[in-house]
Parts: sequence; C-alpha cells; structure tokens
Amino acid sequence: QVRVVESGGGLVQAGGSLTLSCAPSESTFSINGASWYRQAPGNQRELVASIHASGSTDYADSVKGRFTISRDNAKNTVYLQMSSLKSEDTAVYYCNALLFASGPTFSYWGRGTQVTVSS
Repeated sequence: QVRVVESGGGLVQAGGSLTLSCAPSESTFSINGASWYRQAPGNQRELVASIHASGSTDYADSVKGRFTISRDNAKNTVYLQMSSLKSEDTAVYYCNALLFASGPTFSYWGRGTQVTVSS
C-alpha cells in the first residue's frame, strides 16, 4: 500500500537551516497537495505549512518568513525549507499528502522525521 515518506530531519544549531522532503513511496502516485505538521513532546500536533493544488501556500504565524513550502512536480516531492531555526521548532515533523493515481484522491500520513534545534 502506498505511503508517504519524509526525510531530511536531524540535529541543527539555532539559527541554522534544514530542508525536509515528502514523497509517495510509489511513483505511480502523484501529489495533489500537502501539508507539514509538527508535534513536540507534550503538545498537540500543529499545522505548519500547506501547499495546495493551485500552488498557493499557507503558513502558521510562528514560521512565517522563516519556512518555505514548495513542490517539484517533476520529482513528485514536496519540500519544507526551514531557516533561522529556533529551539521551539524542535518536534517530529509529519507530512500529510493528498495522493492520487488513476482514481480518487486520498489523504496519507508519513511516519514523521525528527528535527532537533540546539540552543
């Protein structure tokens, strides 16, 4: 069964940058739209950024001006470029993608990738 695969997490110093990637596990599926969420220990999962089928984007106030969500249709991948990272950005980051093959679109979650920002 198709799933969403995230990559790019890691340990970075405050003020640094990381880029996360999100792609379907099977190349026969395409991304319609996608969102990045994050969840820190003891906190609820929160929406960080979304990119819609039209290409329009939305961001949480806490990351505006620092994070950029984008897509590369040729690579069938959605990215989250994170810069000026802060310790409060530390969380597991999850991708939720709307995938379709030849039929309807369904929502899929990835297993998450850890981002740790050291101060």
